[in-house]
Amino acid sequence: MFSAKKRLSRAYQNAKIIHFDNDSKFILFSDCHRGDNSFADDFANNRNIYFHALKYYYSEGFQYCELGDGDELWENTKFENILNAHKNVYKLLRLFHKDNRLHMIWGNHDMVYRNPKHVKRNLHSYFDPKTGNEEELLGNITYHESIILKHCNTEQELFLTHGHQADWWNYLFWRWSRLMVRILWKPLNVMGIADPTSPAKNYKELIKIERRTKKWIAENKNILTIVGHTHRPRFPEPGDIAFFNDGSCVHPRSITGLEIENSAISLIKWHIATREDGTLQIVRTLLEGPCKLSEYITE
Repeated sequence: MFSAKKRLSRAYQNAKIIHFDNDSKFILFSDCHRGDNSFADDFANNRNIYFHALKYYYSEGFQYCELGDGDELWENTKFENILNAHKNVYKLLRLFHKDNRLHMIWGNHDMVYRNPKHVKRNLHSYFDPKTGNEEELLGNITYHESIILKHCNTEQELFLTHGHQADWWNYLFWRWSRLMVRILWKPLNVMGIADPTSPAKNYKELIKIERRTKKWIAENKNILTIVGHTHRPRFPEPGDIAFFNDGSCVHPRSITGLEIENSAISLIKWHIATREDGTLQIVRTLLEGPCKLSEYITE
């Protein structure tokens, strides 16, 4: 699998299929990069925003799809450190999982999750020092390279994947990238020097990845495709190439995602806003949409 076309096609052919209808509700986030709460943990700045948003979606009956790079396993060698730093988040994910409303996709930064043994060893349970026992975390959770949301009536498909299939370096040589991040770019990142191999920080590489993905979409009946990876939100108009990107949860002071509700899709942002009395609040802002999914169907 040496081409982006072949890698994306393989991900599509092997995707897990989830059926949905007009009453189904999904929230799609990606690129949380949950870390260990150190200076290099980009997620730490937005963790309260993310947790508040996720509580809202849980109470409103949404299903949660995480499109890769949820855990930052390039900078961090032990998941235990990430869990201890953000345990409230994982306990909330556990509630989604128990309700069968949690769907996880692996990306390049958590590509080790494509190994079911690694997932079982790290995510199925954890040691709780308060009880002195192993407690269930995300027991029997399964990670996928891709997911297809398929409408029960129209049979329209929404193809969800991380998007690094169009990034040959971060797909084929992710172990080398991980090594470089751990020994070089993590300490430099603390000092404000960006990793040039990351498409989120390299605009030229970002454009190339988007171009490869759009070409694959156009060659496959313009199937509605939702990715992350580049951290750049994308929301096309109906009639254009159906290439969506949910953005990331590590934007400065905000997180972005895609909502699917009433068979319509919207790009949203959660961020901190100031009330007139000077107090702060976390608010949801609609950026694009909602647009009916059926408007993206092409013959």
